[in-house]
Amino acid sequence: MMATDENRPSLRRLLRRFTASEAELDAAELQRESAEQGCTLADQCRRGQVVAVSGRLRTVVYTPRTNLPTLEADLYDGSDVVTLVWLGRRHIAGIEPGRQLTARGRVALRDDRKVIYNPYYELEAPR
Repeated sequence: MMATDENRPSLRRLLRRFTASEAELDAAELQRESAEQGCTLADQCRRGQVVAVSGRLRTVVYTPRTNLPTLEADLYDGSDVVTLVWLGRRHIAGIEPGRQLTARGRVALRDDRKVIYNPYYELEAPR
């Protein structure tokens, strides 16, 4: 049987799935889920833009500062990372590495990294 043009995209996808690393497959899945929720991909976020981003928390760090403590979490959506920063917080229940969430807010840049300060967020049920 000869391959037709309509079979090639699915064949390419199938071959990509067999040859892709687990990290690449995970990134593709996170991007797909983000798009399904109508969120902006992190690599498309621009400074000053109000966005909704969805993904998985990679790291959560409490930064004690003398004047204002902060809780910072890196949200990865398969395309890039957006750092979520809660000013004046030491801990937030449910904000932990591996947790899926959707965050909304205005994108800022800090040290060439995308940041959302005090985002509105919705935790997704643990899997």
